[in-house]
Amino acid sequence: MSEENKTEDILDGHTKASNVSAVARLRGYLIAGILVTAPISITVYLTWGFLNFIDSRVTKIIPETLYQDVYGVTTLPGLGLIVALAFFIVIGFVATNFMGRFFIRMAEYVVNRVPVIRTIYSAIKQIFETIMASKSQAFREVVMLEYPRKGTWSIGFVTGKTEGEVQRVTKADTINVFVPTTPNPTSGYLLFVPKTELIYLDMTVEEGVKLVVSAGIITPPDRGVEKKST
Repeated sequence: MSEENKTEDILDGHTKASNVSAVARLRGYLIAGILVTAPISITVYLTWGFLNFIDSRVTKIIPETLYQDVYGVTTLPGLGLIVALAFFIVIGFVATNFMGRFFIRMAEYVVNRVPVIRTIYSAIKQIFETIMASKSQAFREVVMLEYPRKGTWSIGFVTGKTEGEVQRVTKADTINVFVPTTPNPTSGYLLFVPKTELIYLDMTVEEGVKLVVSAGIITPPDRGVEKKST
């Protein structure tokens, strides 16, 4: 049953109760109102907060007099996001040119000779290059594994095939798996798990993230059952 059908069933259950007391009806209307308004309200709030956060940081690079000449004293929501996107596009265009690549090499040459900073820069650069690569398999597959102990299952995301010294010292064919925490999926644990101990799921990464963030409240559809029925 889809989330929309679940919501409709709950609404019907509360609004069709004609034989209950006035207080119970009011409580039903209250729950129905929350079910209808909460999802869109939270979405609008988070979107608005994100745009304001970007605006407060990015619009600082625009001279105040220039901003007021164009928009007056009003604030244009999303202007910071537009400026940020334009900035990244310009930087990308410059970086693909000869002079741009030259300046990037010079900057990396300086950074790579600064202790501590070079380690942080190198790690962050490798992460972004791996995730942004067109052939990268990082965070494209959802798996289930027995963690933190046998008999207890956790959701994980494949970040790649284990290579280097870690694979050399292990006997089995090993996979890198990131196991996120609930409700904050940006933190978690990196595990090197034998491929034979992983169960690959049909759900998408987005559905897996929703499952983790909601603490299991939002359950993705079982595509295995759908495949059997067809």
